[in-house]
Amino acid sequence: MRYETIGSVIRYDLTLDAIIDSSARAEIIAEGFEWSEGPLWVESEQMLLFSDVPTNTIYKWTAETGSEVYLKPSGDTGDNPNRRKEPGSNGLLLNDAGNLVLCQHGNRQVARMDAPLAQPQATFQTLADKYADKRLSSPNDAVYNKTGELFFTDPPYGLPTQRDNDPEKEIPFNGVYKVRQNGEVILLTDQISKPNGIAFFPDGKKLLIGNSDPNAADWYILDLVDTIVTPKLFYSATNERAGLKGLPDGLKIDSKGTVYASGPGGVWIFNSTGKVLGKIALDNPASNVALSADEKTLYITNSDKILRVKLKY
Repeated sequence: MRYETIGSVIRYDLTLDAIIDSSARAEIIAEGFEWSEGPLWVESEQMLLFSDVPTNTIYKWTAETGSEVYLKPSGDTGDNPNRRKEPGSNGLLLNDAGNLVLCQHGNRQVARMDAPLAQPQATFQTLADKYADKRLSSPNDAVYNKTGELFFTDPPYGLPTQRDNDPEKEIPFNGVYKVRQNGEVILLTDQISKPNGIAFFPDGKKLLIGNSDPNAADWYILDLVDTIVTPKLFYSATNERAGLKGLPDGLKIDSKGTVYASGPGGVWIFNSTGKVLGKIALDNPASNVALSADEKTLYITNSDKILRVKLKY
């Protein structure tokens, strides 16, 4: 099937040529959503899952049938999700057992779907919903480490006003957290203003966090080996976002340490030291990305569209 294409590749460093062809363009494989987020390639089912956050829905896409509703409700199972602009699920991931784990805005928790992947149901087991006896705001994105501990970000975007002064906000900061295997929720840092995307570098010791703050459009590293976990600047796009749509949001890191991060103007491609190798330039905001199992395909949630880009790996 032939798909319409958009975007372009901007090369800043010759090493980008080993990752993506400079003539590559993004295929529009699905469209018509309100705000697509949280893409997840599920190799066992040969499907892409993604959230449409405002409509409280997860969709699945396959090459054979295109996009269709996978799970609804996805993030708010209460009686009145319409109070929230973004009640649905956001970040999606799989645990070691292959179960779907969701960051749920409306339910204000990270949860596991209590049903098989091939037979989805809106029944959920809570993994984290409180810190220090206060409700989380709206978990946004999450990742597991190699030992099965869960790490997640908690900005305010699922709250009714989406602001830090929202009356429903119980925790006075926006945190990055770890969930120990016994269920204990540990604060890693409260020093990132709008923590959003989260991913591990291949060594499993450093986390990269996207900060979706227009006044601090940055990416930060959290070195978990440090006694005190303090955010260290990886790259700042604050002074490079004029005229461009989007902010640092979701991101993924491949097995070689290459970073694919949604940001101003599209998807930024960094090496592991924070050098910008290039960008996949897009007119509308990119919210997040996902890699196929073989790391040869990059999926992008791009506002109302879902995109696919071929990589060289």
